[in-house]
Amino acid sequence: MGILYIVATPLGNLKDITFRAVETLKGADLVVCEDTRQTIKLLNHYQIAKPLVSYFQHSKLSKIEYLFEQLALGKNLALVTDAGTPGISDPGNKLIEQLLILANDKLLKIISIPGPCAAIAALSVSGFMTDKFIFMGFPPHKKGRETFFKKIAAAEETVVFYESSHRIQKAMEQIKNLMPEAKIMVGRELTKMFETTYRGSAEEILKTLNSDKNNLKGEFVVVVNKI
Repeated sequence: MGILYIVATPLGNLKDITFRAVETLKGADLVVCEDTRQTIKLLNHYQIAKPLVSYFQHSKLSKIEYLFEQLALGKNLALVTDAGTPGISDPGNKLIEQLLILANDKLLKIISIPGPCAAIAALSVSGFMTDKFIFMGFPPHKKGRETFFKKIAAAEETVVFYESSHRIQKAMEQIKNLMPEAKIMVGRELTKMFETTYRGSAEEILKTLNSDKNNLKGEFVVVVNKI
């Protein structure tokens, strides 16, 4: 049975990859990725030539079975996501779960190659208490969204979640209505050329976001502290 490596890749700055991650990708027989168009940029940058197989949220069971067959043949697989750590608010967690089910009583070795994670990166610069925190992934688009933010309002710990450029304003509106006194840090485009952090109340951050359309571009990590 081959080994499944869970390889963290850069959030944006390609220099943030670890030596071990590069070595693992070079040594893998197959790289399993969310989007081959994104992963090939990283591999080309480090002059790594490997076969790529896509796996995403709506991949069929036959794709999982194929990957398991490769492991059963003794091939080593490297699982990556578009950015950050596979399996963290990412379809990779479902793949790992299904491969373990298929392995049954067979020994499937899974090794983490740790590295960048947007949630941890944002928490590290937030200035909030991080000895305990809650990670909540992405808010639902519609159904369950209000409940999502009510859970944040009820939490005693620091909360971190992801949000898209299309809904970041709505997220700030909901936080403003439910917990107007909460302290917020929003990280935009972390590690990238236009990396920005916004700090203040949800109302203050909303004003900043609305002041320039460029402030709404990119990927966002939101950290909420009510203490």
